[in-house]
Amino acid sequence: MTEASRDPRDLRYEDQKDASRYALFDGDTLLAVIDYRDDGHSVSMTRAFTVPTFRGHGYAGVLTEFAVADLEQRGDRQVIPMCWYVAEWFEKNPERAGILRAA
Repeated sequence: MTEASRDPRDLRYEDQKDASRYALFDGDTLLAVIDYRDDGHSVSMTRAFTVPTFRGHGYAGVLTEFAVADLEQRGDRQVIPMCWYVAEWFEKNPERAGILRAA
């Protein structure tokens, strides 16, 4: 199985609250992170980063999906997409815009 065809369910997601980031792993290998700031009402997603070796396989999108789903499930935060990648992800997924903080 190539990385590009890897089933996202085989990957491990973490909300690393102490580091203020969501992280995506394949086993113990870090693939991508989304850094954030949580003020108790909203989560500002400040940076999406994929480890250069793993770029081009959709891992940032998979991680963004996880982070948004996690926040939607919690139901107590809105999202502020400070990072261009996260902002573009919401543009491509307008059905998820209900979690965005109004400007």
